[in-house]
Amino acid sequence: MQSVLLETPAGITARLGWDPKLPDHDRKRLLAKEIVAAKLGVEPKDVRVEREAPRTFGFHTQLIAEVGGKELPLKIRNVNFRAATVVAVTDPEVSLGLDLRDAHPDDAEMHLMKRHSHLLDENDLSKLIAHWTRVQAVRDADGRGARVAADHVRLDSPLTKGWIPDRNVFYRLADLSRDSWIITLAYAQPPA
Repeated sequence: MQSVLLETPAGITARLGWDPKLPDHDRKRLLAKEIVAAKLGVEPKDVRVEREAPRTFGFHTQLIAEVGGKELPLKIRNVNFRAATVVAVTDPEVSLGLDLRDAHPDDAEMHLMKRHSHLLDENDLSKLIAHWTRVQAVRDADGRGARVAADHVRLDSPLTKGWIPDRNVFYRLADLSRDSWIITLAYAQPPA
């Protein structure tokens, strides 16, 4: 699998990997191993990445990393789109959300974005995709995902901050786009 390190804010490490022959669950585990191994200065074979056990029905499990049988205090988030995967790793108290899209969406995706975006000029593809990926990253960081309507997410005009009005959390937005992939990271540090 080919992978590249993405330029991220301090304290967050992310990689983009692609391989159409590997299933997404293999890609995300390999990328997480690469990141954790580099962070700790160990070999990737010494890192074990598994899914946490579901706590209840409908619980969305996250990846956990272990070295030497000990679980590491890290938050691992991932997102997949077709043959590409992005994995981000940070400290457990940081809220993270990711979105990954192709720079050339198909008709069904365009229809969905236009239906929920409420932009004045929905025909400007670059603005529409930038807006949509940021909305999706905020929904992912919030943790409720699809239970929060895309219409409820608010973004500031330079698209550098996003929030959902019923919660007092403001997410910074970072564009990690690479090649033909549009990648957005939403993150919030815990209150001091």
